[in-house]
Amino acid sequence: MLLFALLLKVTWILTADGGHHWTYEGPHGQDHWPASYPECGGNAQSPIDIQTDSVIFNPDLPAVQHHGYDQPGTEPLDLHNNGHTVQLSLPSTLHLGGLSRKYVAAQLHLHWGQKGSLEGSEHQINSEATAAELHVVHYDSESYSSLSEAAQKPQGLAVLGILIEVAETENPAYDYILSHLHEIRHKDQKTSVPPFNVRDLLPQQLEQFFRYNGSLTTPPCYQSVLWTVFNRRAQISMGQLEKLQETLSSTEGEPPEPLVQNYRDPQPLNQRTIFASFEVRPLYTTGEMLGLGVGILVGCLCLLLAVYFIARKIRKKRLGNRKSVVFTSARATTEA
Repeated sequence: MLLFALLLKVTWILTADGGHHWTYEGPHGQDHWPASYPECGGNAQSPIDIQTDSVIFNPDLPAVQHHGYDQPGTEPLDLHNNGHTVQLSLPSTLHLGGLSRKYVAAQLHLHWGQKGSLEGSEHQINSEATAAELHVVHYDSESYSSLSEAAQKPQGLAVLGILIEVAETENPAYDYILSHLHEIRHKDQKTSVPPFNVRDLLPQQLEQFFRYNGSLTTPPCYQSVLWTVFNRRAQISMGQLEKLQETLSSTEGEPPEPLVQNYRDPQPLNQRTIFASFEVRPLYTTGEMLGLGVGILVGCLCLLLAVYFIARKIRKKRLGNRKSVVFTSARATTEA
């Protein structure tokens, strides 16, 4: 009973309407969220566009230590279409270590784009979006008794952001979710899925990540999230992405309204700092830039020289032809 109450609070806080109807587009779309949810207009909102040339490398940044992800227990997991996304409840045996406090898992959900689109992630890296994004939501269980309480406090939540790209092969881990979407086609429908290894939803390598302070990406947009966005990407097949884009509806009845493009646009960074757990190598080093510049300069000089000699050759040829014509004319006059 306690677990059921907790799940209700999770659903409420992360998809709360608060008496208001919100969407991603139209008159209730994200541009209008601040009118009903003032914190959506705050100066520490998420998602963001992570520009790697402005991040700060911090070698002491604590790594993500996921506990229980590969052992989710024996109880079925609730899968829910809440009209905004597909959401999977997670048992409290999953938690994060390596941070200043213990963060217990609550749920995970996905964001994606329009049918056929390869751009549906919320976070971007160097202005590049990916096909979809997975969020794994945790709350500070040491300081707060519930997720709803923690969600309104600074760093009360810790969310893992996993960018998802399309690959040639299917990802079996994601099928634990995607293969059940037809059972929750309409808003507010729920089903149960067998427990599975949640760790397999994440990228193989987790050492490289970005960390910053931000917010929930949906109303009420509380600025209480310690974000960890991984540099490496998870992969799914095109068929799996199409299933995500084409199966769900954001409405309860008929005709169905496709649940697509459920991502928020990147928000201003303002004065926040993004930390990186790794040294982000620029596209070109200083030496490479210098070499590239010299190469371009030499190439331009060679091109100019080539044009010069070709023009000179053409000019000589024309002068030779002109002299030949003059000589021929003079000879003809003499003979006459």
